[in-house]
Amino acid sequence: MEAFLISTAVIFVAELGDKSQLMAMTFAARYRARDVIIGITVATAIVHLASVGIGYWVGDTFADYQGAIAIVAGVAFLAFAAWTLRGDELTEEEAEKARKSQGAAILAVGIAFFLAELGDKTMLATITLATREGWFGTWIGSTVGMVAADALAIAVGALLGKQLPEKAIKYGAAAAFVVFGVILLVEGLMNV
Repeated sequence: MEAFLISTAVIFVAELGDKSQLMAMTFAARYRARDVIIGITVATAIVHLASVGIGYWVGDTFADYQGAIAIVAGVAFLAFAAWTLRGDELTEEEAEKARKSQGAAILAVGIAFFLAELGDKTMLATITLATREGWFGTWIGSTVGMVAADALAIAVGALLGKQLPEKAIKYGAAAAFVVFGVILLVEGLMNV
């Protein structure tokens, strides 16, 4: 349960202001919100299952080095904070592809999100979490966190359009990553 709660919170925060949210809003302008959410959920579940598999393997293989893993995870979370501050934008080409995608809505959204999430900070955060937490709880929690953040983006985008406080979201998400990173660094240094 702890892995579920931690990963849900971390991935939800990581997804705030991410280009995936912009993609979700773009797809929701073209397709029914339900189809967009289903596509996002399926793609996220697949990508995050692979992520927790990698993270679990790393954590299990290097179990005797938990202090070092915590330090690396802390540094990774500080890097995620910097990545968040740098920003993640949906290019006009990506937005155009989302608007003009052909075929079934769920398939189009699923493929787009699957490809967009490979190597994204939420995938890397999920790998990092899975090195320390239970793989199943991390998988379900990271999937729920991402889908919830993207569903929020769809709902808020529909209500507010482009009046979202982008800077506040960006700084808040970066601050949360810094807090998680510092906690992990302190924990790791105490266990080395």
